[in-house]
Amino acid sequence: MNYQVSEKKGDAQTIGLAEIGEGIYEVTIEGQTIHVDAVKSGRTIYSIIEDGKQFEASVDAKGEHGFDVLVAGHLFHLESIDERTRLLAGSAQAVAEGKQTVEAEMPGKVVRVSAAPGDVVSAGQGVMIIEAMKMENEIPSPIAGVITEIGVAEGDTVEPGTVLFVVEPQED
Repeated sequence: MNYQVSEKKGDAQTIGLAEIGEGIYEVTIEGQTIHVDAVKSGRTIYSIIEDGKQFEASVDAKGEHGFDVLVAGHLFHLESIDERTRLLAGSAQAVAEGKQTVEAEMPGKVVRVSAAPGDVVSAGQGVMIIEAMKMENEIPSPIAGVITEIGVAEGDTVEPGTVLFVVEPQED
């Protein structure tokens, strides 16, 4: 999964992070890929091995997307946002109007469907949960309205572009 990471008030960089084995990660920064072995060794401490060098990093969460990282005596104040959250935040800035078809953005498995055709939902209300990359992601309704179609069932595997549900504004 890609993340937008920036030092607070700095330019964001895209960092790719993929777990390729138990505690083994492939990290891509500015087109360069490295492999790291990372294990949480305390409440906020991570033991990391990269290119045969071992070091510890202390990570302290600061709000929803911010965190402080202390590595080798250097403190970094960072903000990170995953692609899905960034896309949703960007789309939330534009006001969605009319019938909305919500599609899967990444491969995953439908864990829960919380609405059915005919249900009235509010903007931002969770309609279903999709598990992707070992994380559960709640899929919200982009508008207030009525669910007119549910395109998947619990247990279904989805690919990007799979129609999850359709919601239409409620007639007054």
